[in-house]
Amino acid sequence: MISPALGAPAPTELRATAVLLDLDGTITDSASAIMTSIRETFDAFGYPQLDDDTLLRFIGPPIREALAEIAGVAHDDLDAMVDDYRGRYSTRMVDVPLFPGVRELIRSWHAAGIPLALATAKLQHMAEPIIDRAGLTPYFTAVCGDQPKENVTVDGVTVKADVVARALAGLAAAGADVSGAVMVGDRFHDVAGAARHGVETVLVGWGYGRPGEGEGAVAVVHDSAELAAVLGARASAT
Repeated sequence: MISPALGAPAPTELRATAVLLDLDGTITDSASAIMTSIRETFDAFGYPQLDDDTLLRFIGPPIREALAEIAGVAHDDLDAMVDDYRGRYSTRMVDVPLFPGVRELIRSWHAAGIPLALATAKLQHMAEPIIDRAGLTPYFTAVCGDQPKENVTVDGVTVKADVVARALAGLAAAGADVSGAVMVGDRFHDVAGAARHGVETVLVGWGYGRPGEGEGAVAVVHDSAELAAVLGARASAT
């Protein structure tokens, strides 16, 4: 969890004109599905198991980057291990719970005419069925995730920045005012990726962030009611 003692500013009303939402750790509590799949992949390839705290670091960055930098997976093993992990994860990825109050908050924003976009570093073709199973697809103006890349390791901040750019473009194309768009996420990738486009980020304390990841966030919130109050989102006029 993210500690409130990270030095993030005290929550104030931002009056967001549009909201970009991360998926893992922000909307869905996907830790069990991701960590179980990683453990099975490590076993299959003979890699030593990691403790739970280390495995939580896999939630946020692209899996290829995480395997290389966190687990020290050899370059020659990366492609096969990424494929193995995704195959295992795909069988359980839609059966994950939502964090308390998030579904209701998303519905309330949509009902108020506030444009929403999903902006996740997860591959888009994997993110889409997850929010569809959760019944959230109708509430998003744009759904954006990472695009498949062949044998390339890209850092998580760059991936997030690219996703945020496409989410903003999708919202703008639908007539949304993105001048006051706010990113909502749980990891430093969200903060740094959104910042490349001048977008402020609110971090949620119920996700998988670690101490220090709140640096640069405009606020850290600890439940859905506090998030709603901080965003003070403005309904779209279009």
